[in-house]
Amino acid sequence: MTQALAYIQSSLEGLYPAGEIRSFTRLIMEEVCHIPPYKLLSDKDRELSDNENKRITEIIDRLRQAEPIQYIIGKAYFYDAYFLVNPATLIPRPETEELVEHILCDDNGEKKTVLDIGTGSGCIAISLAKGMPNAEIIGIDISDKALETARENARLLKAENASFFLTDILSAQDRAQLQPALFDLIVSNPPYVMEKEKKAMEKNVLLHEPHLALFVKDDDPLIYYRHIAQMGKERLQPGGYIYFEINAQCGKEMVELMEQEGYESIERIKDLSGKDRILKAKRPEQRLKHT
Repeated sequence: MTQALAYIQSSLEGLYPAGEIRSFTRLIMEEVCHIPPYKLLSDKDRELSDNENKRITEIIDRLRQAEPIQYIIGKAYFYDAYFLVNPATLIPRPETEELVEHILCDDNGEKKTVLDIGTGSGCIAISLAKGMPNAEIIGIDISDKALETARENARLLKAENASFFLTDILSAQDRAQLQPALFDLIVSNPPYVMEKEKKAMEKNVLLHEPHLALFVKDDDPLIYYRHIAQMGKERLQPGGYIYFEINAQCGKEMVELMEQEGYESIERIKDLSGKDRILKAKRPEQRLKHT
């Protein structure tokens, strides 16, 4: 195994930061050789099989092409569980875990219906389903392939109170067909990265993650938030809440948008890095006026 560890280090050196290479090493050895990180030292003299060495070489070759490790091994860790991921789904981020944590901390345990818009791998919907056993969680997405992954994740993680449907949130016809008529809570991590931000993004994201789930046009970066906020006027229970993951550059604009749409108790919440990342807003007890 010592030779395999040296091979991983030498093959990736200069392509990735040292800390990331260490993380890759732990993931690869656990995934391929079933050696947990705490046993890497004690098992350093173990002889690896030809199949194990071949698999390690294949993974390293793909990492050298900037393919995300999560797509290579087919799963990503999110909120205390592994989720299947693939190029049809975004790789879950720690910031999205913070969004889930805020919702669960605010939950009062009562029975409710939650709508997750742009569910992708289902990581938000399923994490909420596990943490809110009395709730019915509905996840929607525009991608059939993403929904296949979400349904399989729900099956594997035994989230029986989560279901998933094909819906284009920008389509008035699709929105009108959503059931039930009213939701207690709406959550969304929609596409919010502006095209002009591409130049600052990592190569592995640009080359491999689904652009449909990432990017919005520079001239209308809040398009999804606006449609969801407007839908919430009719489809949220009076007193119900919307939670968004947002672009850190648009925190002020998001507050203004929600104020214009008539929401109240608007909170802009920073992530652990100190960036505007979550927005929470309440539908007033009285029906909101159309704008």
